[in-house]
Amino acid sequence: MVGTIEENFSFWQWTLVIATSVLLIVFSPLAKNAKQFFNAQTKGKSPNFGMLTGSLVISWVFAKSIAVASDLGFEHGFTGGLAYASYYGSFLVAGVVIYRMRTIGGFTSIHSFLGQKFGQKALQLFSVVIAIRLFNEVWSNTMVIGYYFGDYGSTPFFASVIVFTVLTLIYSLKGGLSSSIFSDLIQIGLFGILLISILVIFGGQSESSLGEVVTEGDFSFDNGVNLILVGLLHSFSYPFHDPVMTDRGFISKPKTTLWSFIFAGILGGLLIFTFSLVGIYGRLNGADSSDLTSFGALFGPLMLLLINFIMIVSASSTLDSSFSSASKLIAVDLKKGETLKVGRWSMLIFTIAGSIPLFFDPAILSATTISGVMVIGLTPIFLFWKIPAPKLSFFLSVLSGIGFGLLAVLDLFPKSLVITDGPYSDLLWITIFGIIVCFIVYFIPIGLKSKK
Repeated sequence: MVGTIEENFSFWQWTLVIATSVLLIVFSPLAKNAKQFFNAQTKGKSPNFGMLTGSLVISWVFAKSIAVASDLGFEHGFTGGLAYASYYGSFLVAGVVIYRMRTIGGFTSIHSFLGQKFGQKALQLFSVVIAIRLFNEVWSNTMVIGYYFGDYGSTPFFASVIVFTVLTLIYSLKGGLSSSIFSDLIQIGLFGILLISILVIFGGQSESSLGEVVTEGDFSFDNGVNLILVGLLHSFSYPFHDPVMTDRGFISKPKTTLWSFIFAGILGGLLIFTFSLVGIYGRLNGADSSDLTSFGALFGPLMLLLINFIMIVSASSTLDSSFSSASKLIAVDLKKGETLKVGRWSMLIFTIAGSIPLFFDPAILSATTISGVMVIGLTPIFLFWKIPAPKLSFFLSVLSGIGFGLLAVLDLFPKSLVITDGPYSDLLWITIFGIIVCFIVYFIPIGLKSKK
């Protein structure tokens, strides 16, 4: 007989992982052709506004982002929540740019645009960048799940990661992007219910009022404003190296897509800000750290189980989206064969490769993650996509962005160029100077070409 949650916490954790995954495996649609697998078309129809908006939102509210939102709320109060929410400006920028690229330029994907404008080598470099991004999405999200079952390196840690990844892979293989969007609709519904439940329980047990929580902290450079500006600046480049987002920008009608992106940006930003309140509740109620597992000591095992479940839901939505995007990257964008066989084999190989980093020191791996700084070179490329530019412009801008990203990772940026104080000030000024340099090197070849 199953006992209380506290007595059988591990049992309930495993039940949530397996039960939700099995249900998705059973009810997920089976793709019978390439259009269904790569473009989520059913009976010739593309995803409607509601389906696309829900899919966009939940695919960006992933386990890693939830953990970071809570951390920032714990550290900086409401300013921390606003800082992470500022990255959701990416949806507004990507929505407008993709809409114009489709309606004015007639492009069918980000890859078709880059290939036609800058050539095959540019396409290959870009594909490497987004492949690394997708690899990182696999191990970083499954790692978050693993920590809820045990310490890194323990048997429960690796067992939960393997089971979770395999079960998600099974339903992803079944339908590709169709399965991903189908699961997204279920997952965003669960996410909403769980988030409301968590906040209601927090509100009922906490000594702090909602008003105190929302206004905790101050709006200053010493308390997270630097990161708000970073998020807004990164929004002009960050979305274009995320195929999970951009793939969804070309599967529905242009106007439907535009409005979906706009609403997804607003809704996603609100959701991530709301989840930062979890960290603020912990801060005001004496939590030892921003680690979500520590909240179980404050609010009991039921709360910890709900947090665990919301992590499972968000991680699986990101994982299946990453699988479908990786499959499309190889089979369609890189033209290795737009068939179900190639798509499914690509997905399987990518899953194995993306999981390998889990068996190495995660502290070392964190430095290899493609940061928002490393892709700032995409800013002029997509903001000024209509302006004719030589191939050299692409490479100078992208490589300059990667160079500034390395300066950030290695902490080599001159401190004398950092003007503001407070946390993330280095990141802000690396971003500002990096974008300026990327614009300069992008337009120099254009100017020289026009003179000739």
